[in-house]
Amino acid sequence: MNNIVCIIPARLGSYRFPEKPFADICGKSMLEHVYKRSKLCTLLDEVYVATPNQEIVDHVEGFGGRAIMTSDDVRRASDRIAQAACKIDKADIVVNLQGDEPLVYPEMIEKAIQPLKEDPSLSAVSMARRADYEEAKDIHEIKVTFDVNNNAMLFSREPIPSKFMGDKVIPYWVQVCVFPFTYDSLMQYSELPSTPLEIIESIDFLRFLENGHKIKIVDSSEYKTYSVDVPDDLIKVRAAMEADTLREEY
Repeated sequence: MNNIVCIIPARLGSYRFPEKPFADICGKSMLEHVYKRSKLCTLLDEVYVATPNQEIVDHVEGFGGRAIMTSDDVRRASDRIAQAACKIDKADIVVNLQGDEPLVYPEMIEKAIQPLKEDPSLSAVSMARRADYEEAKDIHEIKVTFDVNNNAMLFSREPIPSKFMGDKVIPYWVQVCVFPFTYDSLMQYSELPSTPLEIIESIDFLRFLENGHKIKIVDSSEYKTYSVDVPDDLIKVRAAMEADTLREEY
């Protein structure tokens, strides 16, 4: 597999944080941080932003990036990625990197891609990191459980596994939004109808799980990252970015 691209979905109008892509983090927009940090990954041949908004296209081109216009009638971010992937030269692997992961490290992208390079029969890969119960209770954080071979079993906004047996220490895992697909599996994903759990939970990968596809989970706990789901998340993200040395490279 020689051609690997990263596509970052971004749009205005999120009900939780309408202007999220433009949120200022230490002098740059969140979207610019995500784009330029992903560009540092040497495995990627190109990075694009997929968006239905001309304001975002103008912003991306303003900081030297490349953007692809998509329609606004998509079901999930991964459907937007599939729509954008059809407008460029066919890639072997397409990385869906969510635009609200401003602390992403290029090594994370490399680590997420590796299972697909080793086993192209996989449908997709998702990263996840360890979390405590307090974080797991946050419905904005997607939790994942996986089997002994690190294949995903369930994604949920609820804290899984359950604590109904008492206060025993439970290892929670929070999804980190770096999602590589093979090109063929991405196209297959976009052709599948939405599934019941996908709709209930509003989680992309449930569509694949409900159709029996295999998703490998890769541990990203060694990297201290936070996603931005709501405005209050900017407080800890800005503090982390202030101490981050990678931003000196872009």
